[in-house]
Amino acid sequence: MEKKIIKVDSNNKAKNRRRFLQLSGMGLVGASLLVACSNDDDGMAMMPPEGEDGIFDLGSGDLGVLNYAYALEQLEADFYTKVVNSFYANISDEERLVLTDLYNHEVNHRDFFKTAITAAVGSNTELVLPRLEFDYGDLDFNNRDQVLGTAKILEDTGVAAYNGAGRLLTSPDYLLLAGKIVSVEARHASAIRTLINPGSADFAGDDTVDVMSGLDVALDPSDILAAVGATGFITTPFTANNLP
Repeated sequence: MEKKIIKVDSNNKAKNRRRFLQLSGMGLVGASLLVACSNDDDGMAMMPPEGEDGIFDLGSGDLGVLNYAYALEQLEADFYTKVVNSFYANISDEERLVLTDLYNHEVNHRDFFKTAITAAVGSNTELVLPRLEFDYGDLDFNNRDQVLGTAKILEDTGVAAYNGAGRLLTSPDYLLLAGKIVSVEARHASAIRTLINPGSADFAGDDTVDVMSGLDVALDPSDILAAVGATGFITTPFTANNLP
C-alpha cells in the first residue's frame, strides 16, 4: 500500500451503554438517503485515476476521500463480522451486546459509502473502490484481549482518519455526513476502551485526546494507510497517490 480512532444504576449498565450506541447510529439512515439522492458533483474527479500496473487508485478530491473512508469501513465491517460469527470464550452479556451493535454500525457505514460513491459516479463504476480482501494472520478471534485490543486500534484509527480527512472535503453535504459518522466512531472507541478498562478515564485517554486542545487526534490519509498497511490485514493492493 502506498501514499501513502451521572451515576448509572449498575444493574442496567449494559442496557444503558447499548442504548447509547444504538442512538448514536440512528442518523445514518437519513444521511445515506441524502447522499444517494444528491447530484452535487462538487469536488468529484470523474476521470479514472491513473493506477500503477492495474492497481486501483482511490482518486482525488471528494471522490478520493469517499473511497478512502470506504476502504476503512470495509476493514471494520469485515473484522466485526468475524467477531460476532465466533464470539470469544466466556464473553459477557455486556460485551456481546456492545460488539453486536458495533458490527451493525460498521456494516451500515460500509454499505452507506458503497451507495454514496455509486450514486456520485453514475455510470463510471470503475471509480468505485472494489471489494477488498482481508487476512488477519495469527490474530486469535477466540482471545478476548486480542479481539478488544484490535478493535481499539481500528476504532482509534477510524476517528483519527475522519478527523484528518475532513479538511479535504469540498462538498458541505459530505463534510456534514463525515462529521456525523466520526461522532459514531468516537463512541465506538470510547465503548471499547471502557470494556478493556472499566471505570477508568481511558475512554478519553491522552493518547487520543490532546490534553491542550481537548480535540481528538487527526491524521492525514498517508499516515493512516501506512499504519493500516503495516498490520497486513488488507491484502487487496490499492494506492492513494492523490491524497496527502
